[in-house]
Amino acid sequence: MCADLLAGGSDPSATSAAAAHTPERGEGAGPPIPYMQRTRAYYLTLGYDNPYRWAHHRDVPFTPLEKPLGDSTVALVTTAAPYRPELGDQGPGAAYNGAAKFFEVYSAPADADAAPDVRISHVSYDRTHTTAKDPGTWFPLDRLREAAAAGRIGRIAPRFHGLPTNRSQRTTLDQDCPALLRRVHADEADAAVLVAN
Repeated sequence: MCADLLAGGSDPSATSAAAAHTPERGEGAGPPIPYMQRTRAYYLTLGYDNPYRWAHHRDVPFTPLEKPLGDSTVALVTTAAPYRPELGDQGPGAAYNGAAKFFEVYSAPADADAAPDVRISHVSYDRTHTTAKDPGTWFPLDRLREAAAAGRIGRIAPRFHGLPTNRSQRTTLDQDCPALLRRVHADEADAAVLVAN
């Protein structure tokens, strides 16, 4: 259903409700944007023989938390890249910058004194309909700190972890995810929040 709505699916009430919230009316940004359809078309224009295929797993393991969230250590996992000034413009208004991509899982301190500088210029997000001006929308470490201070989570894991946005599902599943899992376990995290950009 979510994919149908994102793709401007067949639910006319969703489309008409979204259309009712146009910028002229002061809310929202208009009808749904067909991201799924656009991604398929973009993948074909890159020269691949087949449309993009999203990973699909019929049997997804689910493990409930062993203790309440308010007592749990939570790790932040992001696809944001560490800022490297030698790689060109990576600021909030930057055009797509493939040079800023990273290809291995990384970890960095998540404590309040660290002030990590991560960016998302390497991601092909919809720059026409959104911006990267609010890092809280794509790297919510401060929101996790607020959740810990309010007792909604026990604490934040000592490190956050970066997960590459490789186009290869095999590399992601066979290399990146096991590396990430080892790091999350080393931090003794009970749960992880993935913020994919």
